[in-house]
Amino acid sequence: MTTEAQTPNGMAKLAFDEGAGVATITLAMDGRVNKINDDFAVTLRDALAWAKTQPNLRGIILGSGHKDFCVGADIDRLYRERDAASLAARLRELNHLYRAIETAGVPVVAALTGSALGGGYELALACHRRIALDDPRVQVGLPEVTLGVLPGAGGTQRLPRMIGIQAALEHIAQGKVVRAPKALKVGMVDALAANPEELRTQAIAWIHANKGIKQPWDAGAKIPPPGPGSDAARQIFMAACAMLVKKTSGAFPAPELAIAAVQEGLPLVFDRAIEVESRYFIQLAISDQAKDMIRTLWFHRTAAEKHEGLPQVADARIRRVGVLGAGMMGAGLAFVTAQAGIAVVLKDVKDEQLGKARAHCEAQAAELKHLGPEQRTAILERITYTLSNDALDGCDLIIEAVFENLELKHAVTRESEPKLAPDGIWASNTSALPITDLAKVSRAPENFIGLHYFSPVERMQLVEIITTAQTSQDTLARCLAYTRAIKKLPIVVGDGYGFYTTRVFSAYILEGAQLVAEGYDPVLIEWAARKVGMVVPPLQVFDEVTLSLATKAFKDGRHYGKKLDVPAVAMIEALVASGRIGKAAGKGFYDYGDDGRRLGLWPGLGALAVGKPEAADPVATVELIGRRLLAVQALEAARAVDDGIVKHLRDAEVGAIFGIGFAPGTGGPLSYIDRRGPPAFVAECDDFAKRFGPRYDAPSLLREMAKTGKTFFDKV
Repeated sequence: MTTEAQTPNGMAKLAFDEGAGVATITLAMDGRVNKINDDFAVTLRDALAWAKTQPNLRGIILGSGHKDFCVGADIDRLYRERDAASLAARLRELNHLYRAIETAGVPVVAALTGSALGGGYELALACHRRIALDDPRVQVGLPEVTLGVLPGAGGTQRLPRMIGIQAALEHIAQGKVVRAPKALKVGMVDALAANPEELRTQAIAWIHANKGIKQPWDAGAKIPPPGPGSDAARQIFMAACAMLVKKTSGAFPAPELAIAAVQEGLPLVFDRAIEVESRYFIQLAISDQAKDMIRTLWFHRTAAEKHEGLPQVADARIRRVGVLGAGMMGAGLAFVTAQAGIAVVLKDVKDEQLGKARAHCEAQAAELKHLGPEQRTAILERITYTLSNDALDGCDLIIEAVFENLELKHAVTRESEPKLAPDGIWASNTSALPITDLAKVSRAPENFIGLHYFSPVERMQLVEIITTAQTSQDTLARCLAYTRAIKKLPIVVGDGYGFYTTRVFSAYILEGAQLVAEGYDPVLIEWAARKVGMVVPPLQVFDEVTLSLATKAFKDGRHYGKKLDVPAVAMIEALVASGRIGKAAGKGFYDYGDDGRRLGLWPGLGALAVGKPEAADPVATVELIGRRLLAVQALEAARAVDDGIVKHLRDAEVGAIFGIGFAPGTGGPLSYIDRRGPPAFVAECDDFAKRFGPRYDAPSLLREMAKTGKTFFDKV
């Protein structure tokens, strides 16, 4: 016999199987997901109280009535929170609730029929056992550091006590999210089940076999070796810190404090360890960096993913895609499209290149370990490799990914556009050439659009969609639907040379070269960029895109609208003339080994300098270089807004971070200006313009903001 009920607020279904002696709590919070807010705490507390009143209770199964188990914290609430005392009180309540689960006196099993992330996975950790569906769509993890905070409901203390220090640090400090099969191997879940029925059967059997079970930290069990305080543990923490500095250069305090919470908490009794974690969580959660990161990496990104404020169609009407050019970009586009279940025709003029593309796609498919052999084969079978233009007949979308040459792009458009289906779309993957210029040879400019992807396509999330004055709303809507199908993050911008991301990126790498020309130590330049949070330093990334591709644009001055009169342009030309064109040639700003690894910055760079920097200690020099590198990018972003290229402010932030690696900890270039304050930022740019050149001149938009006190985004 089963007794059924629900919590007073109706947000959890309750059932008690008298025969099994098992109570089932099924969380079904208002909305589409279970998230940790004030209702969550009340719901779970009432549900636990009900379960414990059931006669002959032998155990509890905690599950979800939504797609996911629990998505974690209410981000809206966390974003608004600035009061440390209020946040501390809510953390105490949540942690007491989680402790009530693990000290309930009966076994509690988390039934993970969907993903458990952040505070949701911490809820699962508070249960005595975690059983997940054997489904790659089910994921678990503690991704909090990616939003500028750390796990705040016991994650930094429970996970290392379960799976060991090193494994836990790898997941906590990197914010890793793993699929259920991988989670089982790591120890983040205890068992897998083929379906919900089997999951329940396993849960009941385990409950019956584990009467009186306690959490290891409540039963006096030792932490998996090496234990805290041991030489081996100290080496793990030192290695973790060293790797973190190498990766982030100290620009992100969240992973640093997460490591500190683990190290300081593990030697303590569990309840005191939770207090250590809470103090670090509060410090981060109320910080400016967390607010800026949450706004962009959560709210703006989510809005971009949902295509808010943009035209939408239920059906993209794209069943067959043609890709012109089988280089790394074209091969990547073909693979992600086939992976989305869409047929692809990959065309090139060289059979050898098609062979390389085929090998690339096969290698990508082999990496999809969560798919079976038949599924991987099905992806590859959707790709047709061809030298024939006729194979493009009937394509609903053709993406041109040939070399950056206007005449060549015009030629392939004339040749292949007639092969499109009657309402087919022509897209160019150009990184800089104006779409309006490319569309001049099109027979249907209303169906012509820019789809600027980033390499490697399989890993880079962003796609920059460029519309012209003639691009129809239907064309845009269909392309947005296509980007959703291939799981890309879109921004939509206006037309013009370099669009948005290339403008900002070009300003960055040119300034890096300019600093070399001014006589700054290249080592300090690269370090300064990392120190302010840039994902890749300017000279390194300049080598990766190759110097030769940039020289013509810089020389012609197309990026800034006038010829650039800075020593960097001549220096880059000299490097190219000497054969130092970048990583592809084995030498550029850096020297490279035969395997492509960087050997170090080229010692000859100093001889190319035409200036000598102002005398200053290295710390001040690094700070100045970092501010200059951020300033030129933020200025270019503001100019793009002022010029009408950026149509939605969120796209400036999302595009800069996910497309070109702008410092994520700032929230983006516009957020950086806001946090500095427009008056202070403009004053600094005026100073830089006097000292370093007119490229630092602030646009009228910023000067007006400095006068009025306006900011791009509302303050929190």
